[in-house]
This record gives sequence, C-alpha cells and structure tokens, in this order.
Amino acid sequence: MGSRSMRAQLWRERVADWWAGLWRWLLLAAGTAAAAYIVLGQGLENATMTAFAIAGLVIGAVLTSSIPLAIALLAMPALFIVQRMAIGVGDLSVSDFALAAAFGCAVLLGKRPYSAPLRALLWFNLFYQFTTLFTVVVNPYAENTVEWVHAWLLVSGALVVGWALGAAGYARLALSLMVATAAAIAVLTVIHGGLQYLTGNFSPVYVTWPFEMHKNFIGTALAFAAVVVYVNPGWAGWNRGLARSTLALLVAAILMTQSRQALVGLILAVVIVVIRRRVTGRSRLVLFLLIPAGWLIVTMVADQVASQNEFNSVFQRLNWFREVYHYWREAPVFGHGLRYWYNDPTVPFQPPQAEMEVLASAGIVGLVGFLVMCVGILVVLWRVDPRYGTLAFAVVLSRIVQGQFDLFWVAAQVSIPFVIAGICLGAMDRAGATTPLEADAAAGDLRATTGPPTRVAST
Repeated sequence: MGSRSMRAQLWRERVADWWAGLWRWLLLAAGTAAAAYIVLGQGLENATMTAFAIAGLVIGAVLTSSIPLAIALLAMPALFIVQRMAIGVGDLSVSDFALAAAFGCAVLLGKRPYSAPLRALLWFNLFYQFTTLFTVVVNPYAENTVEWVHAWLLVSGALVVGWALGAAGYARLALSLMVATAAAIAVLTVIHGGLQYLTGNFSPVYVTWPFEMHKNFIGTALAFAAVVVYVNPGWAGWNRGLARSTLALLVAAILMTQSRQALVGLILAVVIVVIRRRVTGRSRLVLFLLIPAGWLIVTMVADQVASQNEFNSVFQRLNWFREVYHYWREAPVFGHGLRYWYNDPTVPFQPPQAEMEVLASAGIVGLVGFLVMCVGILVVLWRVDPRYGTLAFAVVLSRIVQGQFDLFWVAAQVSIPFVIAGICLGAMDRAGATTPLEADAAAGDLRATTGPPTRVAST
C-alpha cells in the first residue's frame, strides 16, 4: 500500500472515530436544549437562546471529567453571541453568560501560579476598578453595581480564561474555535450582503439570522479574528493557505459592514504586525494595501459631512459629544455612575467614545484609571516575547482604537481581545515550562559570551 493510500486510510479511521463520539454529544445537546426550552419557554423572552446556552453549560459540565477546561473551550464560540438571555440580572447576553461560566471553570481548574505579565495586567485592571469604585459609592443604583462587576469580568475575567486555556495546551484549539465562529459569521454577512446588493441596496450590512447583529459588532468582532489569522503565529500551527483564505473572507465581510472603527482598528493592528516583521515575517508591501481601506474610510466620512444630514452618524456623534460634555460638568470628579443612561431618562444614549464614556460615568478619577490601565496593559504586552506578545498587543490595541470611534464597554468586543491576549500569555508560559525554546535562547546567549565548549577527550 502506497503512502497516499495509508494516509487516506488513516484519515478515514480518524473521521469514523470522531463521528462515533460526535453523534452522542449532538443527541445530548438536542435533548438538553429541548428540555431547557420546555422549562424556560413559558412566556420568557429569548427562551430559545437561553435554552441553547444552558445546554452548552450542561455538556461542558459532563465533559469536565475527561477535559477539565471543557466549559471554557465551549465558551469560545459563545463569546460571539450577543443575543440577550431570559435569565440573569440586567442585560445578560449569551457572551456574558459564557464568559462567567468559563471564568468559574478557569479559576477552579486553571493552572497556578499566574505568570508575571498576567499578574501585571490584572493589577492594572484592578487599579481601574478601584478608581471606578468611587462612582459606585457616590451613585447607588443597581445598574451601577452590576456594571462595575461586569467591567471587571470583561477584562480580568477574560484574561484568566484565556490564560487557563493557553497554559493547559489548548491555545491552538481555543483560537481555532474563535476563528471558525468568526468565519461562520462572515459567511452569513457575505450572504446577507449579496442578497442585499442584488436589490440595489449598497448600505451597510446588518445580519438578521440566526439572530440580529449590528454592523459595528460584526465588523469589530471579525476584525479581531482577522488579526489572529493575519499574524498566524507559528505556535498555532495553522496552514498558511487556509489562513489566507479565511483572512480574505473576514476582510470581505468587514468591508460589507462598512464599520469604520473596525477598519481603523484593523489597519493599526496590521501596522504593528509589520513593524515586528522579524518575528511575524510579514512584508512591508502589505502597507500599500491599506491605502484603499484608508481611502474608503475618508470617503465615507466625507460623504456624510457633505450630505449635511444632521441625523447621520457623524453629526449625531458631534451632537452627543457636546451633550455628554455638558452632562459631565454636573459631576466632574466621580461622574454620574456606570450605565447612567439606563438610570437617567434624560440621557437616552451611551456616549459614543471610550474616554468620554468613562469621563461621564466615573469622572476624572475614573478616566485616570482607564488611561493608566490601557497604557499599562499595552506596555506589558509589548515587552513580552514577540512570538506571543505581538498578537496579544495587536488585538488589544485594535479594541482600544475602535473605542475612540464608538462604544467601548460592550460585552463581546471587550472580552474577545482580552481572551486572546490571555491565551497568548498562557501559551508563552507553557512553552517556557515544557519546551526548550527559552533554554535554547539562554544557551545561545551564554555561548556567545563564553565561546564554544571545550572538547574533552575520552579515556
């Protein structure tokens, strides 16, 4: 039997083994989802999505006996689902539910101790949480307290989840699950866009099935996955051809959404990757491909300005900036409280820019904490091993840049990049503990200093 026939036979055996286990879990998932739907579907909003979320949690709990971090792994695709659930306090989304479940799993079953870079990131986030604690005390209402915990979970919780997966050796699988989910959303976006274009409508694409997704969520979430496949770190072990095809699909979907903040964040991330081309191997020629994207952004903004339509996104944001500024002046030190737009009916919108949102919510004190956290996290990620830190730095920077043009504290858009950063740090720690990469580097430095070893004759 030739080598090709042997490989084909091996793949058939693997597929058969895989399918033998898959159908059982599909049956369990269907049964659990059906039972949860029957129990929860009595007049509850979004009961179907709630049923699927609970089904995933049950399956993860069953798998935990053989795969300790099964719940955290199953949470990776769910991070991209922003549909609201019928349970929980406040606006609990599937993404929030999955992240909370994954965090509990990571805390109980994840590796200890945390690495120095991860601890530094957690301390920076804790400093921000401390500075926003003042507005929680000064403005006592339920949404304020809930959002304070939620904001901590989106950063520190996501970092811990990513760390646990990376340190346990699931870095490649976790990133693959995230990219595969983003690719599925991209396919849906392209199909929706194609059908929309056939009618002569070339406006931004909003996906409506299997659940509604805003164009800015689609664009920003897919941008993170695009950064991952563009970097394609060697430790992920992905096929280059498949990575390039996936990148083309993701970029096409992002362009269809016409999400300007997603494009700007992606452009800055690509520039960072090119700057570190000695590690990433990316050519500077790709920078020329960014020119059309920049031209597209400028054209879209210029068209909206020229239209003089006071209800388009440009003029609407300018009006909101003025209103938020005047509103902040009423409580400049500690702000009006997190998610104050739910508590104060006179301000029916969330500030459309990261620093303005923090300033109005937590005042000058909170803004200082936010800036320290962002700068500190970026500095730490820039200084770690570039083989792992480049991807982590690029996705976090992309989110911070996105936040300069739109909402910042939104569930999936914040948790996804910090989960990726945690995965990178966990994979780096595992490589240092289980492979000779770092030892070889240290030995190379030692040989460069002391010269080649002396050969000793045997006796």
